[in-house]
Amino acid sequence: MQRVVRWYPPAYDIRVEDVPIPSVVDPDDAIVKVHLAGLCGSDLHIYRGHEDVDRDIICGHEIIGEVIALGTSFNPSAAARAGRPELYSTLKIGDKVVSPFTVSCGECHFCRIGFTCRCVHSRLFGSPALSGGQAQYVRIPKAGGTLFNLTSIHAPPSNGPQDSLSKVSDSSILLLADILPTGAFAAIQAIQHPKIATILTGKAYPFGAVVPGFVTDDQTLAQLQPKDRTLTIAVVGLGPVGVCAVVSLLHILAELEDSKGVELAYQVIAVDPLETRRVKMEAVYKAIHTVGTGPQRFLVTSIDEAKKASSDWTDGAGCNAVLEVVGNNSALTLAYDIVRPFGVITSVGVHQEPPLPFNGRSVYDKNVSFDFGRCPVRAMFPLALEILLKRQDVFGGVGEEASLIDRVVSLNDAPDIYEQFDKGKCGKVLFNPWL
Repeated sequence: MQRVVRWYPPAYDIRVEDVPIPSVVDPDDAIVKVHLAGLCGSDLHIYRGHEDVDRDIICGHEIIGEVIALGTSFNPSAAARAGRPELYSTLKIGDKVVSPFTVSCGECHFCRIGFTCRCVHSRLFGSPALSGGQAQYVRIPKAGGTLFNLTSIHAPPSNGPQDSLSKVSDSSILLLADILPTGAFAAIQAIQHPKIATILTGKAYPFGAVVPGFVTDDQTLAQLQPKDRTLTIAVVGLGPVGVCAVVSLLHILAELEDSKGVELAYQVIAVDPLETRRVKMEAVYKAIHTVGTGPQRFLVTSIDEAKKASSDWTDGAGCNAVLEVVGNNSALTLAYDIVRPFGVITSVGVHQEPPLPFNGRSVYDKNVSFDFGRCPVRAMFPLALEILLKRQDVFGGVGEEASLIDRVVSLNDAPDIYEQFDKGKCGKVLFNPWL
């Protein structure tokens, strides 16, 4: 038997129970002994009864652990013989792995092009479709396409003190299961958008991205001014994913500066109504900011002040992009209010049934681009790993002023921790199933 965290409908009912240890069901399965499991903001949707779930479930979708059993698909010649993901040939019992929060086969059209969260075999851990990882053991379907093998990976070099993945704690690596890739996904969806390309390249629309500038016009408009090339981005929601989004955004922009050899003009507004989260974000920024580099301006603020800053900083135009990482209509409404015409809203919050707070006319009249949805975590691993290694000052510690992770607790603490997290009384919490 094993200990698990189980939710019961209709809402707010978390229990810690003993259930059978899972076993291999399909040849593509792996069984993982869980070292740590995370509590995520999206777990609260089921906790609050917002997901229309009518049966009990084992919770959790952030998992790091050790492989203890493998299905028959795993053998040295599997990948070469069948053209399958390499892990079917290389994964071994005893390997340390981290799992994305959804299953991905690694073989279908969506997986091959990197949209792994929309795999045709996709299932979400901690849902009615698949038992979660807030447990001592968990079954991983399609494990050769889902898991990320930490034992065999060669980490990229880093300029910081952490130059090897072997030196990074399990609590830090667990962030690769969801929230760090999701934060990076929110940032890169905005930065790579064609409307943002105009700001980054200095070429007027539509020639800032992939459209070649083959058109000549003797009646050209005025040239872009320096203020036209100042990129203003807001992040709405400063929970754990929001912090990851801010850190990822600053990292990506800094890398763009280094790779292009130019100085980008950008300013960032980080928004949350809760003072405790704003204090954490300020501590994180203080830890990562280097004098003389980074954004021209960085503001951590409340909702009302964010509206004022987005107008004052841009001569009334508004933000070029807004990253919405909350997942409710009030956050989306704020994002719409502070984004400029021809702006971009990228939303990675888990939205529920209520209709979006816009009508066709309001969207049309502002030329706003919306990008919604789940992060393809398995595809985002390399970028997220790079950020994780470079920013161990934020992602490496536990319980420190600038640490993203608040504490590590026992599964037995789950009922109380869920309640605290729901009320905003704690930050990122991890469960150690063996305490």
